[in-house]
Amino acid sequence: MPAHVVVVGSLNMDLVVRAPRIPAPGETLLGGEFHTVPGGKGANQAVAAARLGARVSMVGRLGADDFATQLLANLEADGIDHSAVIQDASTTTGVALIVVADDGQNSIVVASGANMQVTPDDVDAAAETIAAADVLLLQLEIPLDAVQRAAEIAHEHGVPVVLNPAPARDLPADLLSRVDVLIPNESETALLTGLPVDTRAELEAAARTLLGRGVGTAILTLGARGAMLATGSSVELIPTFEVQPVDTTAAGDAFVAGFSVALAEGKPVAEAVRWGNAAGALAVTRMGAQTSLPRRAELEQLLLQQTPE
Repeated sequence: MPAHVVVVGSLNMDLVVRAPRIPAPGETLLGGEFHTVPGGKGANQAVAAARLGARVSMVGRLGADDFATQLLANLEADGIDHSAVIQDASTTTGVALIVVADDGQNSIVVASGANMQVTPDDVDAAAETIAAADVLLLQLEIPLDAVQRAAEIAHEHGVPVVLNPAPARDLPADLLSRVDVLIPNESETALLTGLPVDTRAELEAAARTLLGRGVGTAILTLGARGAMLATGSSVELIPTFEVQPVDTTAAGDAFVAGFSVALAEGKPVAEAVRWGNAAGALAVTRMGAQTSLPRRAELEQLLLQQTPE
């Protein structure tokens, strides 16, 4: 049976426009193509995990609107169990406004809507599903008390907890102590530690600081440079794969999902990081969030064909 990944997190509809560059404050630019694309960090990671071969269950909230209908259909299309996704008529489905520049960089503003109505009670209702998972995957686009409750349930049942601390914020010690693998990017690492992250030595110091706060393993995602894996015994830089970037949207989500699926399947942590690197590299070669997420066959092909740079 496929490994079981449970995702507790956000679901958004992404409203995406191409532009020559990210606009400066107060500036109006004439953009290019516009697309509506299913997104939200939780749903992105759920879809990515499903496409990479996991059995996936999603826990979260949507509004009772047209965007919700589209997002539920999208989860179904990838075989994701959404029985724990609540439709809430008192609010709207989350929306992300995304500008994608010609160089592939992006700028994002999120109107959270129903995502910020997820409660610990919602999580408790899915406790049996979480307890039976091979990995629990969390982010920070829902209220922190719901994230904490999910981590508590998983921890109580020996389910590995993977936390992608995005968007960045300070995190309480009791949550970090229940996190088996923390996966921040550079800016999130700087916020969590209060340390500079400009050089390799600084990144290593920041990673060790996170370990010192109770996290089992820290993996710092570094974009084109790959990822830094820090455990209690070592710190190593695991390089990524050489690709031509088109759009970096959801590259981090692809990394987290690739890593989590490999971990859920029992692969060693360093190999799981390489899976994350491959998934993230493939995602930047295509436009959009969920539209860019790779499938297992192409990830396995990249792992076989290309030695990481």
